[in-house]
Amino acid sequence: MKLSARLPGRLALFLAAAAVTATACAPQTSADSSSGKDEKTGTLRVWLFQEVDNKPKEHVVEQVLTDFRKAHAGTKVTVEYIPVETRAQRIKAAFNDPKSAPDVVEYGNTDTAGYVKDGGLADVTGEFGAWDEAKDTDPTARTSVTVDGKVYGAPYFVGVRALYYRTDLFRKLNLQPPRTMAELATTARKIRAAEPGLYGLAVGGAYTYGAMPFLWAAGGALATGENGSYTAAIDSPASRKGIEAYTSLFGDGNCPAAKCAGMTGNDTVTAFASGKAAMAIGGDFSHQAVEAGRVKGEYAVVPLPGVTAGSVAPAFAGGNNIGVLKSTAHRTLAVDLMKRLTSKKTQGEMFDAMGFLPTFKDVRAQVAAKQPFVKPFVDTLAAGTRFVPATPAWAQIDSSQVLPTMFQEIVSGKKDVGKAAGDAAKKMNDAFGAAG
Repeated sequence: MKLSARLPGRLALFLAAAAVTATACAPQTSADSSSGKDEKTGTLRVWLFQEVDNKPKEHVVEQVLTDFRKAHAGTKVTVEYIPVETRAQRIKAAFNDPKSAPDVVEYGNTDTAGYVKDGGLADVTGEFGAWDEAKDTDPTARTSVTVDGKVYGAPYFVGVRALYYRTDLFRKLNLQPPRTMAELATTARKIRAAEPGLYGLAVGGAYTYGAMPFLWAAGGALATGENGSYTAAIDSPASRKGIEAYTSLFGDGNCPAAKCAGMTGNDTVTAFASGKAAMAIGGDFSHQAVEAGRVKGEYAVVPLPGVTAGSVAPAFAGGNNIGVLKSTAHRTLAVDLMKRLTSKKTQGEMFDAMGFLPTFKDVRAQVAAKQPFVKPFVDTLAAGTRFVPATPAWAQIDSSQVLPTMFQEIVSGKKDVGKAAGDAAKKMNDAFGAAG
């Protein structure tokens, strides 16, 4: 799913020249394009996502294109920045109209399986495997470009969530950052009791990716299976335990269901940034919004704690990828540009410009050393992250609001955990079955 962030200033990050020369090597081709052509000159079309403040991103991309054009005489590149909200319609339409389709495209990492099923993305397994930099890719990020063992792009950036908390309130109430999920709930209720005008921990019934760490920390899972064949596990005993832990945070003692059941992730971060909540589960991409809010200078971030002291709750690894369309008539050039746009050098520069967390473990370590706010998120990634089932069915499950509906039914009292989880599992299995 698309995630974005902003950071003021730039970090002086410069990586070895080998990072660039590696991208310029002739790639090993996995499969021919559906166009049957691999032209070495001409014009490449690129679609990237439009950001709220797009100029810094454009600057980094233009630097990449300058080097690309120098390496490939006679080649031109045009870039169009498309709205994230309409990406699905535009990209799927491009799959059916190769003449107007881009050669290279940015896409949300939860979209991979659906786009592969639609036949739109090129299999770049061979090129990715031969790329020297690929060995340092975060395992979960690599999973996000992999379907049935084949690679359909390169990870562009990753985003995870951690626990934001108000340092001024914690000092005032003599509290310490929670070390376990049980302490998180207790701390939230203590704050609410002492400061009834605040949410202890802002939670949302429509905040799927804020809820998932509770399920995963309890040993639960969204689904089980592999290679495109999945069975819902949202109703397993462990999953139900995690769901109960999350939904128990809704109520007058922390975050009243009447106000919080419909809240999204953005809503919870807004509540924290505006001073209406003492804690919130927010992403590295939420940093700018918090910095622009009333709590600037009075907050800190730690990894969301797991069930046992010292553990970190598994976070959802969001982010974006860059892929090559199967219909391209410039496969070799398109793959080279994909690598350049997602290289270590570019990811470091994109972090400086936009705050996007690199997908390469070594580059992430470097930026964390230079920007202290990044460390809790890097620690969260290092502790192990999770991803959604790699199947086209996930798009249907997500758009149908299966999981938010489940949470909202529970917190509103319409259904108990067992019934709501069972009904959600049935809807998920229907989607899995329809996807084939």
